[in-house]
Amino acid sequence: MTASFSARVNRFRRAASAFVVGVALSGAALLAMPVTESPAQAATIADAQKIADHFANVRTMSGEFVQFGPRGEQTGGKFFIERPGKIRFNYEAPSGFKVISDGDSVVINNAKLNTWDLYPLSKTPLKLLLDNRIDLSGNKVRSVKQDEDLTTIQLQDKSVFGDSTITMMFDPKSYDLRQWTITDAQGKDTTVMIFNVQQGVNVDPSVFKIDYDYISENTGQATGRR
Repeated sequence: MTASFSARVNRFRRAASAFVVGVALSGAALLAMPVTESPAQAATIADAQKIADHFANVRTMSGEFVQFGPRGEQTGGKFFIERPGKIRFNYEAPSGFKVISDGDSVVINNAKLNTWDLYPLSKTPLKLLLDNRIDLSGNKVRSVKQDEDLTTIQLQDKSVFGDSTITMMFDPKSYDLRQWTITDAQGKDTTVMIFNVQQGVNVDPSVFKIDYDYISENTGQATGRR
């Protein structure tokens, strides 16, 4: 890892820590308050929708990532995205993890233990990130924050995945996605920062393939597929 990238990571970690503290302090108050939208807030959400629409128009992308877990652990690797619904994370050694979404399901594979945990994509916050269009209407938007170097959009859909949220951070000038944080129902954060990103890439369909038969045969987990 280069010195300049290490500096970027350190700056990011300091900013992420401050952001997490702010969310923790304000979260209870936000949940208790009725949702009202002033003209200024409506304008802010409209600006955020422009950013989200720009991101949704990027049909494929690939690059590298650094992930910060809820206990401060740091891992990295390469990622691929194809809209709608498809994503893959290949974690570098010694992690041995892969995360794959084929548009219907999300599977987390621990190669060391040969475990495969399968979830419906529609029940995870990743669905909002990978939709054809990121819809900021209704009550999905928890907050929008515009800073000089980042526009932060926090989304939640309680009817789909309960108290989990996804917070996406975009470059306010290029509208490019820079990072996202998924906060689970217990308030634990997993943050992914992406870099060396290429857009409009050709991705082999096999990258997003989930072998449901293998999972069923080797784990006894019912996949609902034949």
